[in-house]
Amino acid sequence: MTDNTPVSPVSHFVTVSKLPGKGLMVKAEADAQQRANLARAHGLHRVEHFAYDLHLSPWKGRGVRIRGDVGAVIVQLCTVTLEPVRTEIDEAIETAFVPDDSRLARPQIVEGELIVSPEGDDVPETFSHGRIDIGALAEEFFELAIPLYPRAEGAQLPDDLDNAATDNADPQNPFAVLSALKPH
Repeated sequence: MTDNTPVSPVSHFVTVSKLPGKGLMVKAEADAQQRANLARAHGLHRVEHFAYDLHLSPWKGRGVRIRGDVGAVIVQLCTVTLEPVRTEIDEAIETAFVPDDSRLARPQIVEGELIVSPEGDDVPETFSHGRIDIGALAEEFFELAIPLYPRAEGAQLPDDLDNAATDNADPQNPFAVLSALKPH
């Protein structure tokens, strides 16, 4: 997200080099074409709604703190029945950005070793040219919330397939379960 070329179906660049002290509120909702492009980009059956509400505020000098949420309604196909499954997404966003030349963007290295603290803050994202694509940022958080294996309510594999898979499973052979799927 350091370039100024759109990288997302919902790209929305915001100039952050001169944010007001109280910050800036940005709200956006995807139109039909953007939703169709999001669905295609993420392998979804349909995106019925996609919107974000973000507050951008100054952070540590030239940095920017972004807080808010992204909400969406998506339709995927059930991995068992191929029926449409509707999912509502409400994902919180909290992150920080610094200019790409900021010392805060560099990882801490002591005596040639990279220092990472599991309890410490993440290294901030970077931006260049005084702009951040907040649409692409919202899309990143949206993508992380998409269920990997959607299932329709009550959808189950056939009992004979479940039983055959567990009955024939050899704990020493990780491919034994797959043999139950092969036609005999």
